[in-house]
Amino acid sequence: MQADWQAFLTAQGAIIEDGAVQHFGDAAAELAATAQRTVLCDLGQFSTLRVSGEDAQSFLQNLLSNDIREVSAAHAQYSSFNIAKGRMLASFLIWRDGEDFLLQLPGTLSDAMRNKLSMYVMRAKVKITGDDVIALGISGEQAHALLPETCNELPPMGAVHADGLTAIRLGESRFLLCTAPAQAQTRWHTLSIRAMPVGSRCWDWLNIRAGIPVILPQTQEQFVPQMVNFDLTGGINFKKGCYPGQEIVARMHYLGKLKRRMYLAHVKSDSAPQPGDELYSEDMQGQASGMIANAASAPGGGYDVLAVVQIASRDAHEVHLSSLQGPLLSFAALPYALPAP
Repeated sequence: MQADWQAFLTAQGAIIEDGAVQHFGDAAAELAATAQRTVLCDLGQFSTLRVSGEDAQSFLQNLLSNDIREVSAAHAQYSSFNIAKGRMLASFLIWRDGEDFLLQLPGTLSDAMRNKLSMYVMRAKVKITGDDVIALGISGEQAHALLPETCNELPPMGAVHADGLTAIRLGESRFLLCTAPAQAQTRWHTLSIRAMPVGSRCWDWLNIRAGIPVILPQTQEQFVPQMVNFDLTGGINFKKGCYPGQEIVARMHYLGKLKRRMYLAHVKSDSAPQPGDELYSEDMQGQASGMIANAASAPGGGYDVLAVVQIASRDAHEVHLSSLQGPLLSFAALPYALPAP
């Protein structure tokens, strides 16, 4: 987090740790407000990579799971970078800034993924840099009223650019806003008049409730994109050309039978579930039947999680956290439909 921006947020009452706003004084009240009101988040838990140069599009097209040619000034997309075995190293939200591509990912993966992507540049006319864009999230029924009028007409994953602001519609009433550091403080003041500032973990909870996974260091190389529903949320294009892991991803889509899916669940536990925590059910005879992808405190207590679980285990057995004697997962409906088994 930039020093000036951090100093500004601190002056607004933010408690900041590891570059992310934890809360503004009352984490529980902020989480409750996130479920009921319009809220404003600094997204300091994420970083942004800028991919520029005349070969930027073809470079990313050869590496990522989605069709990068569909990213335009008016359309953003989710995508992933995978190893040869089809397992995800990172998930991205991608949008355009002029001729450049901006890739948002967790800050904990930013340096490693920048280095990894740079290994593929070779003779391509491409430059990969960290970007200083300030990313904000706004969510709630009044979000539309606080944004440019053109935002009201945006389709899902639609983008609009106006007066130095990029707005991307992530859901019915949830938007990602990107602005230059010089304008960030003014925009925060304007938005916070009617949107309650809340900690970054509130945005993490909103991502979980939306069924949007974020690959973290603990879950790298654990999931093929379909396991975390990227085939359902627009993170894979099955008609594009080759990219690392494409053969595995395509074979699972056209010829295989997916054995694991990501589900939304709630768990009551004395300790917070962590990404990478294993899940167990009686049918697996002591072997793990799944893994936590993401977890966040829930407004009513306990934790909401995105859990990648054996479909057969989830359908026929109880699923527990950490062991067969661990806390029980209570499954809930995602905001999008899962295919029939």
